[in-house]
Amino acid sequence: MTRRPDLAVALTIAGSDSGGGAGIQADLKTFAALGVHGTSAITGVTAQNPRRVQGIQACRPTLVRAQLEAVFEELRPAAVKTGMLHSEATVRAVADFLKHARPRLPLIVDPVLWATSGARLLTVAAIRRLESALLLEAALVTPNVSEAEVLSGCRLRSVEDLRRAARAIHERYGCAALVKGGHLPATAEAVDLFYDGRTELLLSAARVRGVSLHGTGCTYSAAITAYCARGCSLPRAVGLAKEYVTQAIAHHGRVGGHDVLNHFPPIRGARSGGTPEGNARRYAKPRF
Repeated sequence: MTRRPDLAVALTIAGSDSGGGAGIQADLKTFAALGVHGTSAITGVTAQNPRRVQGIQACRPTLVRAQLEAVFEELRPAAVKTGMLHSEATVRAVADFLKHARPRLPLIVDPVLWATSGARLLTVAAIRRLESALLLEAALVTPNVSEAEVLSGCRLRSVEDLRRAARAIHERYGCAALVKGGHLPATAEAVDLFYDGRTELLLSAARVRGVSLHGTGCTYSAAITAYCARGCSLPRAVGLAKEYVTQAIAHHGRVGGHDVLNHFPPIRGARSGGTPEGNARRYAKPRF
């Protein structure tokens, strides 16, 4: 009998979304869509739907660490991402565990500060700990406009502002930055800016009008993690992930009267890590 090749393993450290649109649920669907085995460490349980967050119950940091130990013992990941960490103690536990994990793994930090509905998902003390500990272990941080304003101290209103914020974040924390401009006002395209100290990329896609989606940031960072787990360089993983999330939005569906991402969109080459119809190159070409 022919032995099947081992799948790459990716790990998400995040909260559970009872509505299935964001958090652990979005991450695991993305990992499956991109052909990697998804593992998880759940940091908290949220009672939420696409409209609002009704409640959050955080997991104890000792349980979060136990989940990490269990995964690393038998299913060592090739890349890791974080999402909602919620408390300062959990951020500290995750940062401490990953700091001592060897060899060092690509860590993608999605600094989830607020839910799409506006509910706070990371305490003020936890933000400070994320800045002082977790980002020092990260390969990439993926803030949206409001999160990038917190991390960079810059006010973001234009694509040039995205560039300035990405450079400020890299200089301040030492990791690469992908500043997502989807919330920029009055822009015809969804534009993101990647900077790692050497490579600067402007990634753009046509904005899909008239839809309200939940979990795009989780999905984007999970796709980057999946491509890193498959062995892609960070700039290439970002370009491919941009294409994936763009198609997940373009092929969105409707559930219970709400727009939802399609985590299994028709993208040729996505599971193999290929460049689907050259779109990653188009979205990831240098502009500066």
